[in-house]
Amino acid sequence: MKVEIITDTEKEEYVAIHCHDITDEVKKLESHIKNFSSCITATDEREIHNVSLDEIFYIESVDKKTFIYTREKVLMTDKRLYELEEILDGKEFFRCSKSVIINLKKIDKLKPEITRNILATLSNGEVVVVSRRYAAELKKLLGI
Repeated sequence: MKVEIITDTEKEEYVAIHCHDITDEVKKLESHIKNFSSCITATDEREIHNVSLDEIFYIESVDKKTFIYTREKVLMTDKRLYELEEILDGKEFFRCSKSVIINLKKIDKLKPEITRNILATLSNGEVVVVSRRYAAELKKLLGI
């Protein structure tokens, strides 16, 4: 793949992808470019934060409240899990249970259980359960 950067002070910044066919790789590249600087607004007890998608380890819904887990903070957002799933569609996130969305880039290791669930250990040491309902799809996504 050839990459070319052209500076042009007269025009608005844009990215063009030239390809023979629109493959899954091209679609994934388009998605990454479109959502390069995406953020989700969340709060802690005192402040409002714009959380970059790269900072998010996982998102969990508990008692009708939605929490965003980063390396150092647990933040709350007003958005429901299904709304966040729409925002995160096509990015490196995966719905791994009824109440959790996980960042695939933060997974360090996977451990299958007898119950057919999978334990996903994240790079911050936390363990998230991938329910058996979503386990096959995760394996397919990761090429396992």
